[in-house]
Amino acid sequence: MQSEPLRWTEIWGLLPVYQRLMETHMLLRGGEGTPPTRFDRTALRQLLRLPGWRIWRGERLYGRRIPLSNLFNRTPTPVEEGWSVRITQVRDFRAGRLTYDSHNGTDFATPPGTRVVAAAPGVVRRISSEFHRGGLKIFLDHGGGLATTSNHLARALVRVGERVVRGQVIALSGYSGIDGFATFPFGIPHVHWNVWLNGENVDPFAEPGETSLWLDDNDPRPYRGGEPEEIPESDWDEEAIRRYTAACRSISSRREITAAMTLEEQAFALMFHMNYYPTRFSERGSIYRTKHPRTPRFTLPFHPDDYDGIVFPPE
Repeated sequence: MQSEPLRWTEIWGLLPVYQRLMETHMLLRGGEGTPPTRFDRTALRQLLRLPGWRIWRGERLYGRRIPLSNLFNRTPTPVEEGWSVRITQVRDFRAGRLTYDSHNGTDFATPPGTRVVAAAPGVVRRISSEFHRGGLKIFLDHGGGLATTSNHLARALVRVGERVVRGQVIALSGYSGIDGFATFPFGIPHVHWNVWLNGENVDPFAEPGETSLWLDDNDPRPYRGGEPEEIPESDWDEEAIRRYTAACRSISSRREITAAMTLEEQAFALMFHMNYYPTRFSERGSIYRTKHPRTPRFTLPFHPDDYDGIVFPPE
């Protein structure tokens, strides 16, 4: 059964309007211990990497290869200075400049309505939407210290607590969040995909001497079927969860963390706030008992009927 067509309010994540206005104000002016976002003319270079208007129109610019419009920045600016979309201090895993100052994930450029899938088996631990922090997001717990978040979504197709298998469709892409709305039609619609290892953002691609988190090394391919897989246990450190929750200086963040119904949901709420609002905490750290190593676990988070692999556009 085909789902109903996406609405523009879903693609941009515009509802509820009052909340979106308040989140826009926080992005521009700061608030609750969160510095304002930093931007200047260098940020506009991102718009030149791909013709965003063609992607909005539904084109797949490289056919069955999905282009990467931003990579993980290996030299990020200090989080205490606030989120920066400027391009001043950048280096991606290839020693290139396909990224920006505070970029902590991988951007897959694709038309709204593209199917987003689980890159490994896992459990849905959180679904939330913050207009100033990546729009609609789904957080998956893959166990063994690994988690992923898919951002800028239009519609979630799973629920919190649901177990998902590798390759299962979890959402339809959009460009939700203020950046998608503010840069239309020149902005590049994409899925911002984060990997957390031991609770911190890491690059799934490997530099020389590192282990790639992709099963196909640094050339991720979609999942095309195989044997059922077990989800490793997540060894939560309850004492660390209490410690870092107490270190949260924001009343609203601490209230959301402590209101979580299960230990797993509380852990993900805490990791969310420590990563998206790091300046609200007097201290931050891992909430796992074990320091887990980098291990190949992921396939491309898109359906094999849509894409075969990736491509790096010219810089």
